[in-house]
Amino acid sequence: MNFIYISPEFPVTGTAFITQLRAKGVTVLGIGESPYDGLPMELRNAMTEYYRVDSLQDYDQVLRAVAFFTFRYGKIDWLESNNEFWLEQDAQLRRDFHITTGFQPEDMERVKRKSQMKEVFRQAGIPVCRGQMLTTPEDALSFTKEVGYPVIAKPDIGVGASQTYKFMNEEELLAFFADKPDVDMFMEEFVPGEVVTYDGIVDAKGETVREFTLECPVSIMDMANLGVETMFYSTKGPAEDVAPYGRKAVKAFGVKSRYIHFEFFRLYEDKKGLGKKGDILGLEVNMRPPGGFAPHMHNMSNNTDCFRAYADMVTGAPVEEESADEKYYTLFLGRRHYVHYAHSEEETEARWQAGIQQKIYPAPAEAAVMSDIVYIFKTHDLDELYAFAAYATQHA
Repeated sequence: MNFIYISPEFPVTGTAFITQLRAKGVTVLGIGESPYDGLPMELRNAMTEYYRVDSLQDYDQVLRAVAFFTFRYGKIDWLESNNEFWLEQDAQLRRDFHITTGFQPEDMERVKRKSQMKEVFRQAGIPVCRGQMLTTPEDALSFTKEVGYPVIAKPDIGVGASQTYKFMNEEELLAFFADKPDVDMFMEEFVPGEVVTYDGIVDAKGETVREFTLECPVSIMDMANLGVETMFYSTKGPAEDVAPYGRKAVKAFGVKSRYIHFEFFRLYEDKKGLGKKGDILGLEVNMRPPGGFAPHMHNMSNNTDCFRAYADMVTGAPVEEESADEKYYTLFLGRRHYVHYAHSEEETEARWQAGIQQKIYPAPAEAAVMSDIVYIFKTHDLDELYAFAAYATQHA
């Protein structure tokens, strides 16, 4: 089996995916921008061959790379980046090289545009908040009369919470139009809820063979735009209230042979026209694994190996049964360099050393969202998780 992995060096989880694919006997062929000598040794050893291009955004260069691998190794069975940014290019390359194991160009609108996602959720019977395309000031003001303030605006096609705006009143909304980004923008009512996810590995039959959940007590939008401390955690298996909606969404979006990261809201209070406290609403779908360290956190919480399960799915091998061992909560908690905390790193690590699994220093480009220093904390007890988070992020 020949598997082309686009941008194997980023996200960094590419190394783990490729290592497990290689262990299953897959010929993994990488295409990326980084010099070969600059790639991690483990990644170099796992790939059969690597083709460097000057820019992955130059379609002709990437096309020639895929053509070279096709000439040298024969038909390509899989082509994947596991990266939202390359989703459309991946689909076009599959079409051009007759690769059927993945989304095609005609699938892109419903899995990339937030406005289209909302319609798919609705058709599947999954509640969503009210929203519309952000076109003119008049239409925007009419929408706010229906839903009230605050309202949210974000790119109809976008990754993460970048370029997401929160308007508290008419003045802020109208000021936005004076410097509106030159992209299609989507407008939604504000949802008083926390983001919870349905992450999973979906096989060729559209069945989820591994299920996980991340809970985000802190607003992702505030993490990205306001620089608040990053906090989210992996739960013990999928959240029982979220999983049925996640499975329904997998069917509605026609997902097969992918690692997914679907986002939902769980309301933390009643809101007229939206729902009751505890209700689940569809937010958006991401046709790639959760970002950063999250797949490793799922492994730690659930005593599993999602990278091996992915390789099993790709090769058609039976995915191993989940471990019956006790499960955990695994927390991702960030601290900011510019904040003066009540407890130093040394004090925090000494007091909570039993639960701290790892300390990470994200690259500068990632620190704006991920924080400057990250602790991975593992515990059986959710109360202990929150106690650690409160201690480590207490401001002086």
